[in-house]
This record gives sequence, C-alpha cells and structure tokens, in this order.
Amino acid sequence: MVNQKNKSYLGSNNRESLIDFEIPNNFNQEIIVFIHGFMGFKDWGAWNLVQDFFTKKGFGFCKFNLSHNGGTIENGIDFPDENAFGSNTYSKELNDVISVLNWIDSQKISNQKNHLIGHSRGGGIALLAAKIDKRISSVTSWAGISDIGSRFPSGKELEEWKKFGVRYVQNGRTKQNLPQFYLLYEDFIQNQDKLNIGKACENLKIPVCIIHGSNDTSVPLIEGELNANRLNIPLQIIENADHVFGATHPWNLSELPIDLKKVCRITLDHLKTLN
Repeated sequence: MVNQKNKSYLGSNNRESLIDFEIPNNFNQEIIVFIHGFMGFKDWGAWNLVQDFFTKKGFGFCKFNLSHNGGTIENGIDFPDENAFGSNTYSKELNDVISVLNWIDSQKISNQKNHLIGHSRGGGIALLAAKIDKRISSVTSWAGISDIGSRFPSGKELEEWKKFGVRYVQNGRTKQNLPQFYLLYEDFIQNQDKLNIGKACENLKIPVCIIHGSNDTSVPLIEGELNANRLNIPLQIIENADHVFGATHPWNLSELPIDLKKVCRITLDHLKTLN
C-alpha cells in the first residue's frame, strides 16, 4: 500500500505543485488521475471522498494541483500566488497532466493502466491530453467543457484586455479579484490545433465516458451533449444535478453527496467494462 499526501511534482515552467497518490492493498493495476477545474484544487469539496470511493474498489488514485492554479506548496487551497494564477494557460495545464503521468511512472508501479477523470475545465484538458499521450487508457469527463475559444471575450472587451494586458475574475469562495494575463488568449491563438477539444474527440481511439448534470449553470448540458455527439457515445445525464454534483467547499460530511455518488458509480461501471 502507498499513501502519499501533499508530495510535490514539477509542472509547467518547472513550477512545484502539490500531488496526492494512493495505491490500496487490493490494487487492480489501474490508476485514476483526477484533474480539477478552473479555480479548483485537489482538496476542494468532496474530492477526498471521491478518492476513497475508488481506492476502496482497488484503483490507485492520483490527484494534484495544476501548477499555475494559484496555490503554493505551503498553501494549496487559498490561491496566495495571484501572479501564478494570472500566468496560467491551457497549454500549461495540458503539460501538467503529462508531467503528472511522468511522476507516476517514477513511482515504479508495474503494468498499470492510467484513466483520466477531469472535472469542468479539467474534463476538456483530459480529452486533449488523451490525444497526445498514449499512456492514457480512458477518459471520463465530469461536467466537462466542449471548447476553449468561446470562453474568451470578444470585441471591445477583448481589445481592452489586450491593451491593459490583464483582466480580473472574482473567486466566489475567497472573494479575490484574480488576474488573468492576456497571454492566456495568446497561448490559445498560437496553439489552436493542440487545444481543439472537438478535433481531439473526433480522433480519440480510447474509451470515453461523458457525464453531465441537467441543471449545470456553469458548463451547460449542451456542452456535454456536444462532446458525446462528437464521440458517438451516449451522454450520461444526472437529472437535476448542478455543476459540482451537490458538493460544496468545505464538505464536512463523511459521505459523498447523492449526485456525486451517482457520478462515481457510473464512472466505476464504465471502467469495469474496459477489462
């Protein structure tokens, strides 16, 4: 059994970030790598209970903070490094996933399969990563985004972002007005093919599961429908579920929220079909 908590890996730009890694006694040689979403972090809400759910079923589990999510080694929750947050790009997040897979390889686990689970923006990143890294055996998207380009401003708002080099987004939890530097948009323009979720879906040859809540107001259900249609697979809809499937931060209960437990069970059933 392995249970490493708050270890570190080197992500994009050699930035150190936090990582958790657990291998249960009844390990089935399959590792789930969990990718959090925008303004997320590995210890948000009920993600620790998600880890417990899968390790009890024999899966290894790895979750980590994206290197430029605003957290630090000393504080991985409250986004103390606003400059790192502002410097984040989709390409950096994609590179972080590859770095984490390399870190897992360094743990010398023999004959493992790697399954990505991504939430929200992390769902889109998971699909992009699977296009470029053959070590990924499957992807499951939880409330995942369907494209990146539509998330940027246009017209006057885009012009002002370019002029000033920065815009600000509020974190509803910490109430910080966090910077986003214009390089986020420049990175997308320079790497549109690599960051095209639609193309990634159309070219994937591995199993994918798309799960979405019908009452998701952050990433609307239509985005899940679009990804599922691209992949020619059924969309798994959690009726009346919101973007985080009933979880909140902090989550102080010992049980998963009902909707998030449904998501975990659907994911587990999907992974079982792959053997």
